[in-house]
Amino acid sequence: MRKLNYILGFMALLFLLVACAKANEKETVKVGIRSSELETWEYIKEQAAKEGISLDLVTFSAQYDPNQALAEGEVDINAFQHVAYLNLFNTNNKTDLQAIGTTIMAPIGLYSKKYKTLDEMRDGAKIAVPKDPSNWGRALLLLQEYGLLTVTDSFDGNGGEDRIKDNLKKLNILPVDGATTPRVMEDVDFAVINNGIAVEAGLLLKDAIIHENEAAKPFLNVIVARPGDKDNKTLKKIVDIYQREETANFIKDISNGNYIPVKIPLDELATWRESYLH
Repeated sequence: MRKLNYILGFMALLFLLVACAKANEKETVKVGIRSSELETWEYIKEQAAKEGISLDLVTFSAQYDPNQALAEGEVDINAFQHVAYLNLFNTNNKTDLQAIGTTIMAPIGLYSKKYKTLDEMRDGAKIAVPKDPSNWGRALLLLQEYGLLTVTDSFDGNGGEDRIKDNLKKLNILPVDGATTPRVMEDVDFAVINNGIAVEAGLLLKDAIIHENEAAKPFLNVIVARPGDKDNKTLKKIVDIYQREETANFIKDISNGNYIPVKIPLDELATWRESYLH
């Protein structure tokens, strides 16, 4: 009996030591990002470490989709895309990756070298827009939000001449290569410019006459996980760290105000398709 008690006591002690070791052991989460997200996620990594979570940041080049890496289990979460992009990936690949929290918006904006307000926009004004379907669609939604046109009832987020239902000011929409939108500003009245391209051209969001805001839900960036991990407490903690006011201030500072930190509930985000309606 004494020997049995000794063995049971030893096993209990061993179990306790293993449990303590695990409690002190940092959880490691692999995060798939693009290089443009690195500075923000280095900050998140520092904050997470203070709470016992270790982040392994995996940077992907433009040639490889971090969603593919997530679907195949190479990373635990990723953070690089907006809601509309995630939906398109899931549709095309028959996956069910889930948004678990919002992060930022990198708004497109309407810029001009000739005018300072929308009140100066005359009928028939020339407006350059990016010709790739996604950003062309965003441009149309931006113009719709400010009452300059309306998109068709079947609008799916992609642009095209046939996606305009009512051109209220008879605007002359000129699709051009997105990378050239800052340069063609000399030849048009206005240009809708993607956030990253605007920054490269030395334009700040505050220079835009109008720009997207949180109402453009399809274009809010999100942290994404596999469906089985959408309620994971550790991943939710990472979302919480990202959405803190201190993180928002950090992002605004390093981006010179070009990124808008966004924190909206997931049930509200679920209504993103309504942004296509008018």
